[in-house]
Amino acid sequence: NIDSLTVGPTENEEIARMTIVAHTDPKGAHRLEASLEKLVDVLLAENISERSLLERDLALIKVAADQQSRPHLMDLLKVFRGRVVDVAPDSLIVEVSGTVDKIDGLLEVLRPYGVLEMARTGRIAMTRGGDLLQPPASENVPAALSKD
Repeated sequence: NIDSLTVGPTENEEIARMTIVAHTDPKGAHRLEASLEKLVDVLLAENISERSLLERDLALIKVAADQQSRPHLMDLLKVFRGRVVDVAPDSLIVEVSGTVDKIDGLLEVLRPYGVLEMARTGRIAMTRGGDLLQPPASENVPAALSKD
């Protein structure tokens, strides 16, 4: 029941950060956290879903666009703070980042124009303020868990 899995570099070049988003109850989240902790290269697995956090997703969306529809599409993109990153005679590729709801909302308003293709990164998450995910010193790969 994993909805999203992202892995990427951190401020420490020796550490990668993994964010897993799963639909589960608290017991399932605890089991997932415990399973991750058992992996050799995992330094820290922590369920951050109950903490103050910031989540973002990134999407590239290719949408059908002719001369008539482009001005209206551009207006929609302003509302969602998306930007055009590629223009072809019959389509646009749009880049948008934000909450899952924001990206889903943009997809809904673009569907009538014809969503031709989409790629999403999956969610990344970080706790707010001074609340840091810190693995023990001399360790390697933290994993952050976020329950949907």
